[in-house]
Amino acid sequence: MRVSLKEHYDLEPSVELAEATREIYDRMDRVVSPPDWAIYAPYVVAINKLKKELGAVILAHNYMTPEIYHGIADFVGDSLQLAVKATEVEHDIIVQCGVHFMAETSKILNPSKTVLIPDLTAGCSLAESITAKDVEAMRAKYPGAPVVSYVNTTAEVKAASDICCTSANALQIVDALEADTVIMTPDQYLAQNVANASKKKVVFWAGSCIVHELYTAEDIRAYRADHPDVAVIAHPECTPEVVAEADYTGSTSGIVDWVQQHHPKEAMLVTECSMASNIADELPDVEFSKPCNMCPYMKKITLEKVLWSLHTMSAQVEVEEQTAAKARVAIQRMLDLSKKLGL
Repeated sequence: MRVSLKEHYDLEPSVELAEATREIYDRMDRVVSPPDWAIYAPYVVAINKLKKELGAVILAHNYMTPEIYHGIADFVGDSLQLAVKATEVEHDIIVQCGVHFMAETSKILNPSKTVLIPDLTAGCSLAESITAKDVEAMRAKYPGAPVVSYVNTTAEVKAASDICCTSANALQIVDALEADTVIMTPDQYLAQNVANASKKKVVFWAGSCIVHELYTAEDIRAYRADHPDVAVIAHPECTPEVVAEADYTGSTSGIVDWVQQHHPKEAMLVTECSMASNIADELPDVEFSKPCNMCPYMKKITLEKVLWSLHTMSAQVEVEEQTAAKARVAIQRMLDLSKKLGL
């Protein structure tokens, strides 16, 4: 891949290109060193030029590294924001800088468009924890209860569900359903956190995120002991014990909004590492603290792989039409209900 790309593009580190792209670099110079930017700049220039030539749009999740998030993305956001944006873009080619279920969601919502993911092996521990058969087993155990599946699931699981949700709208989706008992899959901690805030009976599949399950309440309390003024902002995929220690809990977009609005002197983002890096430059008055856990799946997406996927139009995501049609119903119900609820 690397050899082939260098036959078509000048990708040698360049101080001149780094300086020529200073406006882009200024968005991340707090977390990306000048030598690193000299390495990244040729790729950023090549990708931005190629995507215009091809009529492609790049959607990037908040967990992407800064050179992707700030350097090449046309739209950034959490799973809900990217799902909505996927229905709005007019481009014929969508490059999904995220994990596989996100690319599947874009394809489901845009069956006639080409959807690329720079690395087909960029999976998700949550998505891999459950199958459509598991969903049916849950239905048999709780007859009549609607199934709310997190977007962090495969197309097959979405197709076996009644409605989808994201961490941004999970509580509102559950509360809006008429049933007294709701099945949530596959994240047990998101489900437990929803249950703690809802009057509904929430039963759940025992899946979890390999990033967020690593955080413990003991970690948070120990850090607070040395940093009593720190603002702790947690993702709802963390355990309820961690959420109980947090000053704010929300989706990745909610976390970004909270920090931007409150400007704490010191903030600990209890989520994936790149979140803090991607907003550090626009919030120079905020000191972002550790701990920090990294998603190995998200980090499979690199500038080199993005350029390769566009150059070769490889790693196209396909979803079998019957499955896609059923999954589309569950996703669209989520989008419609979110819009109705003003989310």
